[in-house]
Amino acid sequence: MASVFVQADDFSGAAEVGSCFVQHGLSAQVLLGSSPVPEAHDGVTSFAGPATDVVVADIHSRGLAESAAEALVKEAFAGPEADTAHVLFKKIDSLWRGNVRAEVSALAGLGFHAVVAGALPQLQRSVVDGRPLVAGTPLVETGLWHAEQSAPPADIPSLLRPEDPSSVQTVNLAEVRSGSPAATLAMLLDSDQPALVVADGETVRDLESVVDALLELDFQARGRRIVLVGTGGTADVLAERLSARLARTAQPGAQTGATTAEAQGAAKPVLAVVGSASGTAQAQLATLEAQGFTVVRLHPQYAGASGAYAPQLAQVSADLRAGHRVAVTLAASKVDPSGSARIVQALAKFAAEAAKATPADLILTGGETAREVLDAIGLHRLVPLAAVQHGAVLSRADDGTLVGAKPGSFGDDLALLQLYDEIRERRGRTAQAPATNLSPQDQPSGAPMTTEAIKTEQNALPYVAVTMGDGAGVGPEVVVAAVLDPQSNAECRPVVIGDALRLRQAADVLGIEADIQSIEDVEDAVFTPGRVNVIDLALLPEDLPWGQLSPVAGHAAYEYIRVASELAMAGKVQAICTAPLNKEALHAAGHIFPGHTELLAHLTGTEEVSMMLSTPKIRVIHVTTHIGLMDAIRKINPDLVERTIRRGHEALVRAGIPNPKIGVCAINPHAGENGLFGQGEEAEKIEPGVKAAQAAGINAVGPLPADTLFFLAGRGDYDLVVAMYHDQGHGPVKVLGIEAGVNITVGLPVIRTSVDHGTAFDIAGKAIADSRSMVEALHQAAEMATRPAVAV
Repeated sequence: MASVFVQADDFSGAAEVGSCFVQHGLSAQVLLGSSPVPEAHDGVTSFAGPATDVVVADIHSRGLAESAAEALVKEAFAGPEADTAHVLFKKIDSLWRGNVRAEVSALAGLGFHAVVAGALPQLQRSVVDGRPLVAGTPLVETGLWHAEQSAPPADIPSLLRPEDPSSVQTVNLAEVRSGSPAATLAMLLDSDQPALVVADGETVRDLESVVDALLELDFQARGRRIVLVGTGGTADVLAERLSARLARTAQPGAQTGATTAEAQGAAKPVLAVVGSASGTAQAQLATLEAQGFTVVRLHPQYAGASGAYAPQLAQVSADLRAGHRVAVTLAASKVDPSGSARIVQALAKFAAEAAKATPADLILTGGETAREVLDAIGLHRLVPLAAVQHGAVLSRADDGTLVGAKPGSFGDDLALLQLYDEIRERRGRTAQAPATNLSPQDQPSGAPMTTEAIKTEQNALPYVAVTMGDGAGVGPEVVVAAVLDPQSNAECRPVVIGDALRLRQAADVLGIEADIQSIEDVEDAVFTPGRVNVIDLALLPEDLPWGQLSPVAGHAAYEYIRVASELAMAGKVQAICTAPLNKEALHAAGHIFPGHTELLAHLTGTEEVSMMLSTPKIRVIHVTTHIGLMDAIRKINPDLVERTIRRGHEALVRAGIPNPKIGVCAINPHAGENGLFGQGEEAEKIEPGVKAAQAAGINAVGPLPADTLFFLAGRGDYDLVVAMYHDQGHGPVKVLGIEAGVNITVGLPVIRTSVDHGTAFDIAGKAIADSRSMVEALHQAAEMATRPAVAV
């Protein structure tokens, strides 16, 4: 039986949650309905297929009446998959649409406590003082519910229990961030009756605090089970936290299928059904059409009429039999909401008849449309395989059909094309869609990339704010070189925050031609070969000398970071990449921060971050950095060591290393050699932190003698070294590859990378600065950044 049971109210949400667990190494299956076709094994009836770690049930209740939705939730959570699962999760819409009140009420009716963590920080959807916000604006003041028949909620307690909002317990941000949310939840759930708790949240760390607290409580309180209610963002945190512990007890027969390729020669035609009239979905459809899909448009006016679409059905069936790619959509840009159910059912029936006549792989948009098509075809169970973008998920159905699905308003213009690409690759065919990281230079001869294709490709790349650093140092030179690097432009959309005049001077020093253009905002950037887009703060004088300390340059460097942080927190850029600043110049300008790391933490409101250095040979994360050695020894404690290990582990998992091996340095020579050296610091300050990390499923070892550990890490025995203080980590890194070293700030709400060298005043303005570290920093920022997407 599954270790986790998830209930969702629509198919796209179910697939999204399933893919979250798959991406974290767990096996999952999505059931269409709370009780699809049962299977009997040894006299025991189960509603899921082969054992998986996670079972996700899509009860398809988003558009139902409240009473019907409540009944389906009760059926789902009273079923055998939920009964035998250790963790229960209910997926809700991040904009609080659907039958949230009735479905959460059903949980209490079954005797469950419910803890609601409904933030989605990745899309700036938060809950503060019990009120839902979008980018800081109350949901009720936005137009995001324009297609709904009711008004959006002003506060969550009133949504969940309109008859008695005061009976809903709340956990505010201060309590979530107190360091002991488990104790707070235990107190609020200490009730003889099923309790309902709403937790505030603005950041991923807030969600982590709530999930960690429930895991500490073992999802139980006062003898009652606890159901976590949340968004796809909440599910992703839960998946990450469970992955380590579940990996040790994963179902022996579980198979995610995430890396399973379909049989060579088993290619099928592909049928795309675009049931959404949103601008996003139609732009994605246009991309499919440009890549050779035949698009058939059905007029919604004739939906449901007998034989209305017979000619189009004959055409689609013939195209599929010939192995062609076909997309079916509506012929109107707007649809009367009162007739939407009838139209969706007609579209689903049309698609099902075409797919049944000639078996085809499917690409489906819109959760309601997708589910109606799957039901009409007769599919009951799917296994998530991969997500090509946020919410755009490829799954395998129980009959072997590959199904790509996404909500109508999710993703950029490439989303559907990338789903098609994934289908082709799994069918043993080469990709025909332009890959996200494909550059114009990579195009084969005879197949020039069109302007529209370049634009479509670029829309999938993350924006990276590149700060110019101290203008008197080598920052402007390495920034110009890195931003013009063809590989950098193939991986991201860099926007420099700095001074356009200084960048032009740097280009002249380097002897290169650069089209340096000032822009007002990120959205104004245009990406063409040789162009540098810069948000020009114009803070530096034209005659600023190279290589001399300047408070003016120090203040400007601060302002570049401030603007980049604001852009990141507003969601306009997905990562920050910084050129070096000079600490003395920064202080002379009145900004008293030890360095970039502490400054960024201050500007983003982050309490604690870690510095990670990465080179091609070694990675190091620091427990302490810019403080004196004696102060560092005093500051080190088990909790800080454990948090640093955890942050390093999460960063490497995000970078594609699923189970990194982490070595932890000792403080004293020979790791204290059983008390011979030092005052027992290893046993007191480090060992408990390592053990706590190990208990959480992290592959950490130590404390080990630092000289031995760095030797072993340098030859590849460890993925990450945890250094106790600044020079313990920095020294080996600078010996083993500073020219390509990158500084990564771990723990911020946005990815930040930097060069691992200083302002180098002695060589500034002389065209001899090595830009390889800046290029690598931009590469890693692009690699670890989220992809821009619009979600609902």
